[in-house]
Amino acid sequence: MENGTEKSEQGKRRADSNDDFLNQEKSHPKWDTHPPRSTGAGGEPRTPAVVPTPPEKPAELEPEPPETAPQPPEIPAPPSEEKMLPDPRSADLPADKMPAEETACRERLKALGAEFEEHKAEHDAEIGCSIPYPITLKSFGRSIGISSGTELNCQMAEAAARFVTEIVQPIARAKFGADLKSIGQASAFVCRPRHGASKLSEHAFGNALDIASFTLSDGRKIEVGPAPPENDAKFLDAVRKAACGPFKTVLGPGSDADHALHFHLDLEPRRHGGTFCQ
Repeated sequence: MENGTEKSEQGKRRADSNDDFLNQEKSHPKWDTHPPRSTGAGGEPRTPAVVPTPPEKPAELEPEPPETAPQPPEIPAPPSEEKMLPDPRSADLPADKMPAEETACRERLKALGAEFEEHKAEHDAEIGCSIPYPITLKSFGRSIGISSGTELNCQMAEAAARFVTEIVQPIARAKFGADLKSIGQASAFVCRPRHGASKLSEHAFGNALDIASFTLSDGRKIEVGPAPPENDAKFLDAVRKAACGPFKTVLGPGSDADHALHFHLDLEPRRHGGTFCQ
């Protein structure tokens, strides 16, 4: 009995000793210095994922300064007043005695039957206008009148009188079977430059005549314009074509806006006696 009791106590002591060891293991576990390796499916060790390294941010470049500083937009200077181009005729002044060519011109006008009056000299030193021996035309002759205030130099008056009596009158008779009774003028001597130019107009020397209308003996009035009636247009076209030659410049409807309602006729001196008809 004693031997059995001793064996029982020895077994109990061994069991208690094992329990103490297990309790010590639980309270004081041994730390594994190597972290556990993860495994994939099937227990194979998993290769750790490689985390991509972000690219290095390039260094920011300083903006290069402009070669020249920006300038504000240029404001154009106000246009200066244009001066008139010099014309030798601007210096013409009357002499104590009328020159022979002026006297002869007046004799030819009288022979044409034209009526006129002498006018005092015109001269504007500032602008440059000048007519040393002007006349005021009252009629072209052969009972063909002209509206009042037709001041011209004698040479222009003679050219106009010949043109009206020798060319326009026959055209009127041929086209309408009536005589030319009068001419309506829009401008004769006017002291001014050309429109939109720095050159003096031929009007400034009494060397131009603007014709706005023709009145016939039967009362018909033919007006210069951009769209006249058919018969009037044929008459005006014939007159306009015939004017190129007796006059150095011929302008009218279609030339420009300034001549839409009249014929401009002048004796502007041109190189080699040329003409400008438009």
